[in-house]
Amino acid sequence: MASTKNRDIAINVTSFYMKLIGFWIADNNAEERRRRRVSIYTIVALLFALLVHLRDIYYTWGNFSECVYMMCTLLTLGISLFKICVSIMSRTKFLNLIRYAKQNFWNSNYDPHEQTIIDKCNRTCTFLICIFNFFANGTVIGYIIRPLVANIGQNESERILISNFRVDLPLYKTPYYEMAFIFQVLIVIYVGICYLCIDNFLCILNLHTATQFRILHYRLSNLYRTSSNERCNEILKRKDERYTTFKNCIQQHQALIGYCCKLQEVFNSIVLAQVLLFSLLICLDGYLVMEDTSFVKRLTFIFHISGCMCQLLMFTYSCDSLIKESLSLAEAAYNCSWFHLPMDKIGKMLRKDLIFVIRRSRVPCCLTACGFFPVSLETYTKILSTAVSYFTLLRNQQEEIIET
Repeated sequence: MASTKNRDIAINVTSFYMKLIGFWIADNNAEERRRRRVSIYTIVALLFALLVHLRDIYYTWGNFSECVYMMCTLLTLGISLFKICVSIMSRTKFLNLIRYAKQNFWNSNYDPHEQTIIDKCNRTCTFLICIFNFFANGTVIGYIIRPLVANIGQNESERILISNFRVDLPLYKTPYYEMAFIFQVLIVIYVGICYLCIDNFLCILNLHTATQFRILHYRLSNLYRTSSNERCNEILKRKDERYTTFKNCIQQHQALIGYCCKLQEVFNSIVLAQVLLFSLLICLDGYLVMEDTSFVKRLTFIFHISGCMCQLLMFTYSCDSLIKESLSLAEAAYNCSWFHLPMDKIGKMLRKDLIFVIRRSRVPCCLTACGFFPVSLETYTKILSTAVSYFTLLRNQQEEIIET
């Protein structure tokens, strides 16, 4: 029997990021104290960055391009802070999701075929998360190097920071400028980590839960499958044992349904916030990419909009996989070769239980936006369509401002 021992790149990368912001299981008291300090620093850093940008947008109000730039940054900060706050309020449930996944998904024993299914899931998670993290980290690097490139050949009075500190202090003189810049770099890095880590974790949980449905599909399909009369007679002799295995499959199905309900409890408000804000964020990114600005700033928002597109695809694809795999269980239950069993006590019980499994499987497990609608790949196309509409309105507004 094979066993997955967290060799997957996606799980290792995600757990590393989650530990950096203070959201992972602590093995001892020292790690728990360290986790609390890190989580407090994360909240303080996000709140400080949010207040700085709110103050900055107050001073830049009236400059259309600068306001769009600040609004894009504020949305990124706001959604990152919201996800972290929701995770803190649901910290016990959040950590229980991790414990259950570690025990039942990542460190379970599988036969060779089931291990193949797990490996395919790991490759999918790794591909999606690596692509998204590449663009998210590219955006962070773009924010950091933009002032460095702009300051080339400038004197102290003309230097700029990542974001403006509008205070009556000599922050643009050495060594205060360097200290302020390093401070802002640390905050930007933490904002980037907070922006991507929760989505990485949700994607992994969705895809691994969908994979568990696929494994259950395989187990049910092969429960009474036969290739000859001799094999059929052997199954009839061991029908009590097979029925016990079938009951274990039912218990696994019930556990997966319960786990999906817990996912819904923890992430439903995050799902709603992302669905509502993604279209606006993509619209603002598109405007900043099309704007006549510096190469580094444009490249930064090319990375940002690419990251948003990957993030949205990763988010909706994982939710869609959960729906499809939970629905496909009904077909597996029907195709488990139940007709080989006679109409005795066990045969009747099996047929009755199969009807319940099929009826329950017709109700898909899914993540919803606070119960308003389920998230699937169809949500992806609707958000993109809304983003294009917002972009058109924004360009028309800009043209009206230029004409006046």
